[in-house]
Amino acid sequence: MSKEKILVIDDEEDILELVRYNLVKNGYRVTCVTSAERGLEKLNEETPHVILLDLMLPGMDGLDMCRKLRNNAATANIPIIMITAKGEDADIVTGLELGADDYITKPFSPRVLLARIRVLLRRNRQEDVDETSVLKIHDIVVNPVRHEVLVKGTPLVLTATEFGILHFMARRPGWVFSRDQIISAVKGDDYPVTERSVDVQIVGLRKKLGDSGDLIETVRGVGYRFKE
Repeated sequence: MSKEKILVIDDEEDILELVRYNLVKNGYRVTCVTSAERGLEKLNEETPHVILLDLMLPGMDGLDMCRKLRNNAATANIPIIMITAKGEDADIVTGLELGADDYITKPFSPRVLLARIRVLLRRNRQEDVDETSVLKIHDIVVNPVRHEVLVKGTPLVLTATEFGILHFMARRPGWVFSRDQIISAVKGDDYPVTERSVDVQIVGLRKKLGDSGDLIETVRGVGYRFKE
């Protein structure tokens, strides 16, 4: 059974109990608090492997806490799953851009939440993989050293930007990225590009990938992800 520590921050007691029950049942060590301020206190006592963070909190809200965590070297790399209400697309995008790793909307299935946590933990263990390593996922092979992409053994001709987007997203299957995150990862911060330009690049990349183009999924109101 797993021994990873999960910190859950939500001001709804029924959500906390549901999450606590299912996580403990699956072997996780769980700490639940009802405010960001209390969550920060707990972080000073012990470092969790994952934080589940509600966006709508009394006092300091989830977005402010996410910003605070990412600006602190001691907590900058702790995976964060945002818990949001439906219709909070703008907050989801902001949270992702502040550094949250994933999100789940209320009401949610405990099985889905557990799957998201397992994926994050697995990703976190793999984050130290050399970015020059050859990547094989689905029927796609990406060789960053040779700047080469093969789909079912057939080489593709990609622009530098298309290659960068594909490599960035395929290394993190299942992660949801906003358009700003994608362009910052590929071109660097403050690169002058519109969201529409990112969409155009994705369309072109999907077309070149052919039948594998649907591996790049649109997450409505948020951005894109590479299918896990």
